[in-house]
Amino acid sequence: MSDRLDAILADGVPRVCSAAVALIAVDGSVAASAATGELVRYADAEGTLAADRPPAGRDSVFDLASISKLFTTAVVLSLVEEGRLDLDEPVAAWLPVGDPRVTLRRLLTHTAGLQPTRRIDLELPDADPATRMAAVVGTPVTGPVGGPYLYTDVGMVMVGRIAELAGGAPLDALVGDRVTGVLGLADTGYRPGPAMLPRVAATEWKPERQGAAATDGTSEHQGTVAGWTPEPLTPGCVRGEVHDETAYGLGGVAGHAGVFATADDLLAFGETLRLGGGGLLRPETAAEMVRDQGAEGAAFRHGLGVRIGDPAIVGPLGAAAFGHSGFTGTSLVVDPARGLTVVLLTNAVHPVRGRDGIRALRHAVAGEALRLAG
Repeated sequence: MSDRLDAILADGVPRVCSAAVALIAVDGSVAASAATGELVRYADAEGTLAADRPPAGRDSVFDLASISKLFTTAVVLSLVEEGRLDLDEPVAAWLPVGDPRVTLRRLLTHTAGLQPTRRIDLELPDADPATRMAAVVGTPVTGPVGGPYLYTDVGMVMVGRIAELAGGAPLDALVGDRVTGVLGLADTGYRPGPAMLPRVAATEWKPERQGAAATDGTSEHQGTVAGWTPEPLTPGCVRGEVHDETAYGLGGVAGHAGVFATADDLLAFGETLRLGGGGLLRPETAAEMVRDQGAEGAAFRHGLGVRIGDPAIVGPLGAAAFGHSGFTGTSLVVDPARGLTVVLLTNAVHPVRGRDGIRALRHAVAGEALRLAG
């Protein structure tokens, strides 16, 4: 069933990434699955092979990176359904944003005029996550509000914080209650614990994170964070904690990054969106999420949190497919017209970022999905 997909992944591992898992579902049934590579391949940034290189499997857990934005979006839309939030009200009702034209809809479509990123861990090296969060959500608007499109992690951090304020709970708890708990995604969440760690794929080598080897629940970068499990590994090997520096500086939970998941869990989430929301969102809400919101200036159309027809991930599936990619080398693509949901999880930033070939690998998996759809 998976020979072709096996070959596609084998062509990319370890050249593009050290580990890869792919799932293709047609009309809700898994038509192909493949897993290859090693969860931890390298012992340093120079490419020295690690002494212990556990194999990747279908149940391996990956840092989803920016695919986390879709989980944040689902939480926010559930709060909209309950009347706790309004997509078009000024976010100044929740955050210190002076421009009344900045709304949740504009944050979710990256048209709020906010800068792309903010390395708050470097700006405030000695601050705790709460202090850093307060600084991020106070980021001033510096660009045109309403467009053009400018991809911004800062805006999605704000969305996550608004969800916390409206939902009355931390973002990881909201994702647990409103998304993973509803869908039964037992292997999805922020800050994976010790029991899950053997299944987690390593990401980039970051020697500055040596504090992660502490055993008392503290880190020189994070301070004490409730529920955070220190990484019991050689300092520098990022595994089991978020790769993204901003999310890490915010304690591992943020609106733009921080979610870990297996391919099967992410497939179930994608299938829920393909089928119109399931028990997660009302059909009309799910339809609004994947509707073109009219953002201009991007190479694709934009829904609420999702990209529509993003050439970086949809490949031959074309302009109607939607989803998102993640910096670590992950992608989720849903093609409702063909009944397809396509998941690719990799750790293309292990041991360092900047490796070539992830776009081609995503396209090859999408091409196989197109073949299977007939």
